[in-house]
Amino acid sequence: MADDEYVYDEDTGEWISAAEAAARSVVEVRDAAGNLLADGDSVTLIKDLKVKGAGQTLKVGTVIKSIRLTGDPQEIDCRFDGIKGLVLRAEFVRKR
Repeated sequence: MADDEYVYDEDTGEWISAAEAAARSVVEVRDAAGNLLADGDSVTLIKDLKVKGAGQTLKVGTVIKSIRLTGDPQEIDCRFDGIKGLVLRAEFVRKR
C-alpha cells in the first residue's frame, strides 16, 4: 500500500485520499455582487456596520485590505485599525 493518507467521506460513505478530500472541501465565498473572493483581496463595505464590542461604526465605502477566508461561505476574517478579530458577512462587502 502507498504512503497516501485516507479519510472517511461521510457524504458518500467511502474512503478517499486526503488530497481528494482537500479538493472537495474548497469553499467559494462570493461578495454582494457575486464576485468570487480569495485570500488577500481588498473589499469595500456597502453598508454601515456597527461593530459589537468595539463601540465603532464602519461606514459605507470603508476599504478593508488583505481579507482571509474562514471556510464558511458567508464570512470573511479581516483586520481594521483598532479592531482585532473582525469577521464580516460577505453579503456586506464588494470586491475592489
